[in-house]
Amino acid sequence: MATQVRRSRGSRLTADDWAAAALDVLVAEGIGAVDINAVCRHAGVTRGSFYWHFADLAALHAAMAEHWSAQTREVLEQLAELDLLPPRERLRAMTMRLLDDSNWGVERALRDWARTEPTVAEVIAEGDRFVFSLVEGALLELRGDPAEARVLAGLLVYAGIGFAHGRSGLPKPTAEEIERLFDLVGPEATPSSPTDS
Repeated sequence: MATQVRRSRGSRLTADDWAAAALDVLVAEGIGAVDINAVCRHAGVTRGSFYWHFADLAALHAAMAEHWSAQTREVLEQLAELDLLPPRERLRAMTMRLLDDSNWGVERALRDWARTEPTVAEVIAEGDRFVFSLVEGALLELRGDPAEARVLAGLLVYAGIGFAHGRSGLPKPTAEEIERLFDLVGPEATPSSPTDS
């Protein structure tokens, strides 16, 4: 989820604005490029206001992690609303996110950062567990077999994570290909006929 730097009061950035700007630098260039000067250049400000909000670069990194964590939890809350949909529609809604280019740079950069930042790693793990539970639940409704639902959920979730990292060198799935995937995963629910027992 890309961020946009806003100037909340006059020309001075808030701590949240700094965190958003630093996340943009992270996505564009990696965590190694996130320093005070780079964030200032990106935000179009001087270094002055940085020290109003942060003692050092480590404090900015912590604010970045918190800013992203809050955004991610909002997304997870929205995903929780998918429980209102039929199982196949739930899977479709989650899988179609693979076709949305806006999130993948952020996803890849943050998963890379999570290797050295425990706060980010925990939020990513929380999100992965939540998505896995949604997928597993939908598959259990479609297939009726808990062991099968768990295995298929693992395959789909790991495929999605792999897509975040390998998508630059691999073909992007089309909406039609994703629909074919659903045919392998589980049939559309069909109403019972009066003669069914």
